[in-house]
Amino acid sequence: MTDLTPYLPQLAVAWTAYFIATASPGPAIIAIIATSISQGRRAGLTLASGVLTGSYIWAILTASGLSALIRTYGEAIIVLKIVGGGYLLWLAWNAYRAARKSEETYRAQMAALPALSPRRQYLKGLGIHLTNPKAIFNWIMLTSLGMPPGAPGGVMATFIAGCMAIGICVFLGFALVFSLGPVHRAYLRVRRGIEGVMAAFFAFAGFKLLTTRL
Repeated sequence: MTDLTPYLPQLAVAWTAYFIATASPGPAIIAIIATSISQGRRAGLTLASGVLTGSYIWAILTASGLSALIRTYGEAIIVLKIVGGGYLLWLAWNAYRAARKSEETYRAQMAALPALSPRRQYLKGLGIHLTNPKAIFNWIMLTSLGMPPGAPGGVMATFIAGCMAIGICVFLGFALVFSLGPVHRAYLRVRRGIEGVMAAFFAFAGFKLLTTRL
């Protein structure tokens, strides 16, 4: 059994960095908040589960030596960058269209249209995280913080397990808080402003992703 005591200070720094990275506003957090307050707890938790799965996938890939593959196959990251930027711009367009709707039109359409199925909500959250190549580099940075050279495999497993526990608290916590009744009613009063901010944010994130050199 691996003695983790010598690695705990370095793991603590990496876990703190992961908490700050996940709790900071970004495409995933904005989508979780918007879904939770507009469609309820179940939808928010389902989308958050997709985001968490995407984070876990990047963690496993990074632990499996993804950084070496990135250096070898840099073209794949360019493709992922284009796909991710396009997806964020598509989310921006949808948010912009929602912001332009009057309250009467919005309520009528919400009542007439079925909500996204749990499967589609989950895939939406998964897509937001998997199509963001910056998540890859965040995990590479976090791994370098939490895994000193020569550390045994048990340290990596502990690091990923800790990150997943933090991710559950952060992603699902946002979904739970923003699905509360008072929050939902407040959202309906300021919905158009929130949708407008979302549209601007997703458009900025998509443009930034497409034009920034990774």
